[in-house]
Amino acid sequence: MLKTRILTALIIFPATIALVFLPPTWLFSLLVALILLVACWEFRRLADLAPGQGWTLQGIQFITIALMMVYWPSVKSYALPILGLACISWLLMFTRLLRFEDKQEPNANYRRLSFLSALVGTVFCWFSLSWLHDQPNGPLIVFLLLLTIWASDVGAYFSGRQFGRRKLAPVISPKKTWEGVYGGIALAIAAAFVWTRLVAGPTVPAGALVAITALTALTSVGGDLFISIHKRTVGLKDTGTIFPGHGGVLDRYDSLLAGAPFFALAFGVLAQ
Repeated sequence: MLKTRILTALIIFPATIALVFLPPTWLFSLLVALILLVACWEFRRLADLAPGQGWTLQGIQFITIALMMVYWPSVKSYALPILGLACISWLLMFTRLLRFEDKQEPNANYRRLSFLSALVGTVFCWFSLSWLHDQPNGPLIVFLLLLTIWASDVGAYFSGRQFGRRKLAPVISPKKTWEGVYGGIALAIAAAFVWTRLVAGPTVPAGALVAITALTALTSVGGDLFISIHKRTVGLKDTGTIFPGHGGVLDRYDSLLAGAPFFALAFGVLAQ
């Protein structure tokens, strides 16, 4: 199992880097849309949707993203209001973390909320990534987002193992601790400064970079927990099987769903 996870990771990482840096923005947006179509397909199971409801969800997502791509020059001119709406939507969705109780059974209200969550999460993630990639030095900015989330995950894992005492969300994810969150934020900030100051990242004022990175790292944890409450409710270990040893798209990129809109809004307000 460990060998499979390592081999898959060795494929996922360079493929993700290639996706960010090689294609022009229109192709990047198209490829991200395809990935998020798979994510939305996985969300059908998490939302406990009937086949007809699942196809309806998939169809609405497809049409929404397709229309945004067709009218992209007009749509992107409203980027900040759209990103603001995305962040407000996620703050509302995060309230589900506070109300979660173990051994909940999926009911009609759960399915409705999860249907909307799947649509909101995937569409706004697509818009955030596409808008960031469309900026001057867009690939560098998108990589900064990914680096922030990756560093946050690594920092949280090691600091949680070493110093973890206070549980973050014991019912949802018993292994996560507040010490892990703090360690993740610290490593994310350090990685962001190394990338932007010493390598080739976008020019961002120091204070803005700290704020953007900390906000992104914190909300990415929320995205991880948000997918976890769905897996616990429907009794799934993984959201899919597309990545052997790692699970599905939502298992690998759950943190990005929530982190991308907050990063994009903070970047648009503080770094430009």
